Amino acid sequence: MLRIYGVCLELVPVVVGLAREIGTHDRDQARQLRRSWMSVPLNVAEGSGGDGGTRRQRYKDALGSCRETIANLECAAAAGYVEMEAVDRDKLERVKATLIRILYM
Repeated sequence: MLRIYGVCLELVPVVVGLAREIGTHDRDQARQLRRSWMSVPLNVAEGSGGDGGTRRQRYKDALGSCRETIANLECAAAAGYVEMEAVDRDKLERVKATLIRILYM
């Protein structure tokens, strides 16, 4: 299992809490945020158990969902639903950077 998996799990309650807050303004966006973030640790775990192309595809899926989560949070902040300071941006970027490194370096 990748070490980044633990960081993904640490962010689950943070993202779920923000989704709850976003949900008071936009339920669809909140649902999309929860689904996109939950997809990250799930795909990291699945990729860790796979091999070859399957592993690579799961890590690509995790990266895409991580990017979607970041964009969703930035949009929510721009709309005034949440403050980006409520998120540990460094951890989100660390997850993203790790997945990029695994896939493209």
